Amino acid sequence: MSVLSRPYFHDEAAAFEHLESVVWANGVTCPHCGSMSGKHYDLRKTRMGLRKCSDCRKQFTVKVGTVFESAHIPLNKMLQAVYLMCASKKGISAHQLHRVLGVTYKSAWFLCHRIREAMRSGELAPMGGEGGMVRSR
Repeated sequence: MSVLSRPYFHDEAAAFEHLESVVWANGVTCPHCGSMSGKHYDLRKTRMGLRKCSDCRKQFTVKVGTVFESAHIPLNKMLQAVYLMCASKKGISAHQLHRVLGVTYKSAWFLCHRIREAMRSGELAPMGGEGGMVRSR
């Protein structure tokens, strides 16, 4: 059985459940105020994954603070993109993601850049050193 046949790659509700189990393994945490009081209102009947913090009164989903925030692509397709980018040995182009996921090229390009930025470790020093100039010879 293929990994891509798992339910959270094909159903958006299952994708939200999976992401919540990964991000909120120790319980629901408000990304705005950091409250873990457990007093979060469940508004999932209004919108998928929506909750409201009882302390700061702000609404949030599990996508807030992740690469999936503010994206208009279904979460299950974004999880497929993450899997395909991480599992392919030589990487995957935005054009190939566009064909595989059935989204526009612009959306696939945007998603690729977000995922690559999240995967970046940030250990590389800037070219030319700290505050230095890059010169060609």
